Amino acid sequence: MKNTALYQTHIDLGAKMVPFAGYNMPVSYAGIKQEHQRVREALGMFDVSHMGEFLISGPNALDLIQYITTNDASKLEDGKVQYSCMPNGEGGIVDDLLVYRMSETKYLLVVNASNMEKDWNWIKRQNRWNVDMQDLSDNLSLLAVQGPKAVEALQALTSVNLADITYYSFVTGTFAGVEDVIISATGYTGAGGFELYIPNASATKVWNAVMQAGEAFGILPCGLGCRDTLRLEMGFCLYGNDIDDTTSPLEAGLGWITKFTKDFVDSDKMLKLKEAGLQRKLVGFEMLERGIARQHYPICDADGRKIGEVTSGSESPSTGKLIGMGYVATAFSKVDSRIFIEIRGKLIPAQVVKMPFYKPA
Repeated sequence: MKNTALYQTHIDLGAKMVPFAGYNMPVSYAGIKQEHQRVREALGMFDVSHMGEFLISGPNALDLIQYITTNDASKLEDGKVQYSCMPNGEGGIVDDLLVYRMSETKYLLVVNASNMEKDWNWIKRQNRWNVDMQDLSDNLSLLAVQGPKAVEALQALTSVNLADITYYSFVTGTFAGVEDVIISATGYTGAGGFELYIPNASATKVWNAVMQAGEAFGILPCGLGCRDTLRLEMGFCLYGNDIDDTTSPLEAGLGWITKFTKDFVDSDKMLKLKEAGLQRKLVGFEMLERGIARQHYPICDADGRKIGEVTSGSESPSTGKLIGMGYVATAFSKVDSRIFIEIRGKLIPAQVVKMPFYKPA
């Protein structure tokens, strides 16, 4: 198991540690619900240094990215970020990722921790342009400072005007005395805030500076537990749960990042799927009776026939409702459709709802 540069900090703070994607990671400190609510209402900080970062550079960098990803990276300008995914050549998804345009010939790809080696090997196999690839993952730490108080709390730590960094944009500047920090208005919580890419050697310094600056705003260190409930409330997909090598971006509701204006891996296959009509779709649902829908639980119709499977489920700390996501036969994907989750042999009624489950004020 690997440790992030902040491992000892988490131990000192009393974090409950769990193995995740090959790393020892904090799942919670004060408690998942308390951390969740603090991010929604004020401010929380996550160590997500287990994520992978690949630098793709050279005159043909964009050609490679355009071919391996579904979204149209040619629309990016310097300082902009794009959500995308990589098809696997068989109709499924290698990974979902963020694409940062550093310059016309330099891009940073941020990938999921559990897929780093798979992603690297996949991109390398597609690299017929001989584009330069650098794996920066072991050298960078990544902090996600999330919540509506983020701008106010962090502004004292940098001369960069944080309020001017629009959603899915970034600036490289000095932060907490550390030079060349990527300050990105991205995150996985729907609560606003920033992600900070910093050298490992400066991770503890920046963590402590953020905790001190955020103290007046009630900042809490947060673990992967509430990161999961926060993203689920927003209807954000988690690789390995809601999307994987067997799911199409179109089935997963990611048609908005699948652009058929260019040629990419599986573009012909996906266009045929779109034209033929989808057989299943990823939906959000709310339980109508008590019962938490867990991953892989069967989704059934009123007669008990299996029509799909749960991919994610939890209680929503922000709404108090029991929510979930899963794939169902297209006929059951319309909002207000009645479905049933099989929990320990019983059919518990649920209703398909429009996502996100929670809308921040």
